[in-house]
Amino acid sequence: MFTAAPPTPRRRRPRRAALASALTALLGATLVAGAVRAGAADPVAAAPAPIVRVAEFVADCPFSHRLPDDPIVFPGLPGASHMHSFFGSRVTNAHTDVDDLINANSNCNPSVDKSSYWIPTFYVNNQPVEPSIATFYYLGEGVRSDVTARIQPLPLGLRIVAGNARATDPAQSIARWSCLHHGEVAPSKNFVTCPAGSMIESYLDFPQCWDGVNLDSANHQSHMAYPVNNACPASHPVPVPKLRQVIRYPANGDPSRFRLASGAGYTMHGDFFNAWPVAEMERRVRDCIRPVIKCGANGTPL
Repeated sequence: MFTAAPPTPRRRRPRRAALASALTALLGATLVAGAVRAGAADPVAAAPAPIVRVAEFVADCPFSHRLPDDPIVFPGLPGASHMHSFFGSRVTNAHTDVDDLINANSNCNPSVDKSSYWIPTFYVNNQPVEPSIATFYYLGEGVRSDVTARIQPLPLGLRIVAGNARATDPAQSIARWSCLHHGEVAPSKNFVTCPAGSMIESYLDFPQCWDGVNLDSANHQSHMAYPVNNACPASHPVPVPKLRQVIRYPANGDPSRFRLASGAGYTMHGDFFNAWPVAEMERRVRDCIRPVIKCGANGTPL
């Protein structure tokens, strides 16, 4: 009589091993989820952009209007100046004061910058030509790192004139002319010959050391000073952001066709009337200038 063999018993995973495996899987899932919430373990998450270590924030301010006025040098005297091209505040004229700027509109990016900037009008063949690009950089360069770390905000209402409108030769100028994207053309204190299709550009740095007291002075310059040996002199002990104006014109070719309202290229100068809101200026100095971080027009890192 045939007798069937007993069935092979089913193998079972030991209960202890199964429990350990489940716990390991649960723990792993919990750790990954926590790391993703913390932004540290998501394999597809974009890495944060690296900080650019340049002490800078900017204001882009297109051309606003043109007048033969200068509320710093000739306050209350309309028509007393050579022709100026104005940027930023839309209301600047011979009678402008800081309250006028604060309460008016600005064409700057950012619009919170209510300041006024102006320069002598540029002419080609005796016709006024306004800049295609006007950028005003606020910088922490030009001084030692320990001086940068204690730069103070530009005070509301500060007025500065940089450059020499009465210069009679290039040696008396601090302005610089060059060609956009054409470094083969050597910079000069006078106009340069730029290749067809390029733009002539002007660079001018304002002084960055303040006497800590006066918002203006009789010559509109002596309350400010340039650094000496990468530090502010004792006469002007307060470091503030360096303002650099960069102006680019849709012009090139023969520079004999060019002039400024004040004369030759080496008479380039700039006027600045500060009307940044106090809190905004303080924030940008704190977040961009002192920690040496490159910020955009909104005052946050790029």
